[in-house]
Amino acid sequence: MCAAIEWNSPLIKRYGHAALAGGSYPENTQFHRGIAALDLLRAMRSSRLAQRPLSLAVQLPMAGDLGVYLEHLALEIDMLGCHLGASQRVVQFHLAGRLPNAVELNRLMEHLQRRFNFQSYAGGDNSIDIALPHSSWATMGLLREQGFNHVNIGVPDINPANGKAQVDFQSPRQTRSLIEAARTLGYRSVNIDLGYGRAWQTTSSFARKVAAIIELQPSRVRVFDYAHPPRRYRVLQRLVASGFAAQADKWIMRRHAVEQLLAAGYGYIGLGQFVLPDDDLAVAQENGHLHYNCQGFSRHECDHLGLGLAASSQFGELHAQNIGDAQHYQKQLAIGQLALFRGLRCSLDEQLLRVVSEHLLCNFQLDFAALKARFGVDLRAQFAGAWPRLEQMDRDGLIVLGPNSLEVPVAGRLLVGAVCKALEYGHAAHRDHGLQRSLR
Repeated sequence: MCAAIEWNSPLIKRYGHAALAGGSYPENTQFHRGIAALDLLRAMRSSRLAQRPLSLAVQLPMAGDLGVYLEHLALEIDMLGCHLGASQRVVQFHLAGRLPNAVELNRLMEHLQRRFNFQSYAGGDNSIDIALPHSSWATMGLLREQGFNHVNIGVPDINPANGKAQVDFQSPRQTRSLIEAARTLGYRSVNIDLGYGRAWQTTSSFARKVAAIIELQPSRVRVFDYAHPPRRYRVLQRLVASGFAAQADKWIMRRHAVEQLLAAGYGYIGLGQFVLPDDDLAVAQENGHLHYNCQGFSRHECDHLGLGLAASSQFGELHAQNIGDAQHYQKQLAIGQLALFRGLRCSLDEQLLRVVSEHLLCNFQLDFAALKARFGVDLRAQFAGAWPRLEQMDRDGLIVLGPNSLEVPVAGRLLVGAVCKALEYGHAAHRDHGLQRSLR
């Protein structure tokens, strides 16, 4: 059973902005240039020796010469693939960005499967992002043959200025066709991304859009504010290129979506993700096995390797990100160098904050004793800078703060990001205080 939630207007008004800004730690905005390719290779070696399962993600560009890009991507696959163990299982795979044609996709997947140990259809979660204007039953069949068993579909909105370039959500015929294809072909899930808050959206038009999608019964629905898009959209930048609706209207749109989805039987996982009760993520959350990594919620705990433009990787305490400019990415690989741009090696304190954020996002609670046993620190002392804010959240009913635990109740679960952000601020204050003491 997924987490129970409710819409609490006073709490939404007070903590809504912080909740949208908060989430998993660290964000790539905290990365710096002090991480080199050798750091990543050493971390991958440690993963190989420990035989850690892998999550793999490939990022393709939305524009430009895809054939040339894939040639350079193949170089990166070879340069990194040889540093991982042949027996390390790829339990999660994601292909994002532009969809290649059949020949390009087949060549890419064959190359990946030669270098990495992919699981069978039942054992691994292989997902892909597709766009409505370029997808059909034939597309879904091709992707299934390549081993994909999860699909993310973005459902665009009509902009009155260029409506002919968009797909009308009020006539969800193509979306229905893709969902029916997924069910027939044995996909494990279909996720629909529903963005709200564009300048041309209205509260009534968005409510109609949600109702039309609910009628199709996809297994997952992700509701997000266009001003704070999910991680997989952030490299595209195009989502924030246009104006936004008024904040009051955006809250109404979000409330409509929450109420409509709950009424239709969807459960809440967190960070805008709703799922049907029998979905893999719902089962994982109920069993205490839900995790959060570079690709979002997952039922797998694993190291993560990102390949391609602006792709992110995480091996243990090391986070790394590739160059985001296509020309520079391809130039680096052409001269035999990895396209690593920046990263972060988490200290023990930062690893604690990362684990705390993940526990809150996945389980809506913290066990102070368990965290102390794992990290050897007192949580209250470690986050002393956050405690006044947490105590205020407790008085407001956003959290229940006990002597040995923190729990996010029903009224606060839509706002768990605000709790993560408060702890992040507290961690920063603790770090800065320690720095000042060391400089004295």
